Amino acid sequence: QAALGVDIAMPLDHVLPGESAAEASRDAVERTLRWYERCRAAQPALATFAIIQGGIHRELRLHHARMAVTMDPPGYSIGGLSVGESKDLMWAMTETVTAELPPDRPRYLMGVGSPEDLVNAVARGVDMFDCVLPTRLGRNGTLFTDAGRANIRNARFREDPAPIDPACDCLACSRFTMAYLHHLFRNDEILGYRLATAHNIRYLVRLTERMRAATQAGDFEEFA
Repeated sequence: QAALGVDIAMPLDHVLPGESAAEASRDAVERTLRWYERCRAAQPALATFAIIQGGIHRELRLHHARMAVTMDPPGYSIGGLSVGESKDLMWAMTETVTAELPPDRPRYLMGVGSPEDLVNAVARGVDMFDCVLPTRLGRNGTLFTDAGRANIRNARFREDPAPIDPACDCLACSRFTMAYLHHLFRNDEILGYRLATAHNIRYLVRLTERMRAATQAGDFEEFA
């Protein structure tokens, strides 16, 4: 990462399946803490975030978060969620961790990327995300809209003259119809995959812009 010149670096961490036992989760926490110390020592100039593990175990999450804070990292990554546990547990663990973190440092929820998950996470104090979901769904013909997900392969879009989303300014929405995208996917044209991917990414960027505006206006709860 140092050789690549990254702006934010991630250390090694030990990720377990969503509902792993407490003993295994504790082992993962301690190993992740040791790895973070070694990564910081090896590259002290890198802005290396501390990754917080602990599975679905509240006390382990609290322990790891509090230990990470003592190391004074430039930011915090919440790892080991969205890996098989229920949504209720994912949000409970996210809220447990963010409550322990200083408000002046960014919080990054790793591997989460659906629109509804982004809104739920921001409501719990998360700032940053990454996920393959928008591109993977796009390549398979699933498009994000405010009304829910649309499968462009469905026959009902064969003659639809509308864009995916009239409010969206992405390349797909500003220049092409649903009917044309349907045609591209039905014929396995790579342009369809590219346009759907571009739309889904732009949708999430626009969603974060809307969340930021709602937060600044004091209307986030109503928006969510």
